[in-house]
Amino acid sequence: MLLKERTKPEELVILQALKPRMELEEKDAQNLWTLEKGYEGEVQFDLWFTNHRVESLIINDLRLEVNGTLFQIDSFVITQDRLHLFEVKNLEGDYYLDGDKFKTVAGNEVKNPLHQLNRAEILLKQLLKNLGFYIPLEPHLMFINPEFALLQAPLKSPIILPNQLNRFMDKMNRTSSKLTSKHSKLAETLLSLHVKKSPYTRVPSYDLEMLRKGVICESCGEFLESYSRNKYICRNCNSLEYIESVVLHSAKTFQLLFPERKLTTTAIYDWSDGLLPIKAIRRVFQNNLSVNGVFSSTYYE
Repeated sequence: MLLKERTKPEELVILQALKPRMELEEKDAQNLWTLEKGYEGEVQFDLWFTNHRVESLIINDLRLEVNGTLFQIDSFVITQDRLHLFEVKNLEGDYYLDGDKFKTVAGNEVKNPLHQLNRAEILLKQLLKNLGFYIPLEPHLMFINPEFALLQAPLKSPIILPNQLNRFMDKMNRTSSKLTSKHSKLAETLLSLHVKKSPYTRVPSYDLEMLRKGVICESCGEFLESYSRNKYICRNCNSLEYIESVVLHSAKTFQLLFPERKLTTTAIYDWSDGLLPIKAIRRVFQNNLSVNGVFSSTYYE
């Protein structure tokens, strides 16, 4: 049973919203690419994990804190006799382990994902002990991209390579599992401890005046053009969107980037660079949002 679905990290959502509206510096563009690649791999993992048939409780994107230290778990699976900690990587290309170092075949050292997994394992074990739960914990480092290869992979390690995924799932499905209230209590406790907002979000500085105005395609993130009275077209991906979805998407992005500002018809009219008519914005807001204030002070939530 899936208890917590995966959602896009706020940092990724903000960077994707900023990308068409400002020139990202190289470090921010690289961060965006890394986040997109990581999220894509996690979504692939979720799709693969739908093949899991035994009784279990699944929690995705779990952010926990123990003794002032924050750590992230990509996926956490509770079964009858053990807990599964999954760290998912979407790397591609050929890599190898050089002692404690993780390198590309070209010899470039990259961050060792085994260290990240080991850190999460240690901290999670400590948290479980503090909470009084004593169920064996099994860590897994999942390389989900079929174009990834680890040359001379160690025989005994938590690493699961792309060509081992099906066998790993078969093994999990052959293990019987019957959950009790103890397992439910553990899941409820961890969910209650989930830290919703990461303090380590890295986004560039921006303000309303410096961002390019207009309406954005939900499908590809490029700017839309007016197609007819109630429709907009994307010249990049050829998708056609109706005015209601364009207004709501524009409002959602505006609130994401400027949570301190009130959502008004004038604000979204200016945000769309006049592409969305005031009357249409007001109609969509009145049909979908709560109205606050009166006359010139009216705003929506």
